Amino acid sequence: MKFDSNFEITIMKRILSVALLIIIGVTAYSQNAEVKWYSLEEAERMLKESPRPLFIDTYTDWCGWCKKMDQETFTHSVIIDILNTKFYPVKFDAEGKESINFFGQTFINDGKAGRAHQLAVALLKGQLSYPTVVFLTRNGDEFGISPVPGFRQAREMEVLLSFFADKAYEKQKWEDYQKSFRGRIQ
Repeated sequence: MKFDSNFEITIMKRILSVALLIIIGVTAYSQNAEVKWYSLEEAERMLKESPRPLFIDTYTDWCGWCKKMDQETFTHSVIIDILNTKFYPVKFDAEGKESINFFGQTFINDGKAGRAHQLAVALLKGQLSYPTVVFLTRNGDEFGISPVPGFRQAREMEVLLSFFADKAYEKQKWEDYQKSFRGRIQ
């Protein structure tokens, strides 16, 4: 069977058009991906079903650096991927008014620490600084709480996330890990 060249050109144009649409669709989807944030209660429930570290972004409404981290760090595709696949990410308003039941204990905002919620005081070990990300890791029945204060750009956040996701903290010091880390963000 022989086709004329106009037919072949038409088929090639259609194939290229479909391929271009697929590429545009995949690119648009990946750019619209975002962190799937959970409530503390949801994360606790999921942790019991399938263990992963918790990543808790402790913020306040008035914190400019918190908003900058939301806009610049938590929108980076590598950070989104790591948070969504290796952690249960939680956003926690450190000055929220709601009562929170977390691992069998009820926490409230009783005003004893200024505007800070009792859970924020516990997670941040009394060092109320925003933003602070908290890594809650599990070793058997015990939990490790590691608050890391301050704004972090995507590259810095990738190192932190990898350190906890890969359980490197069990084998080496943070300083050594940081020096040898080769991430995806350049």
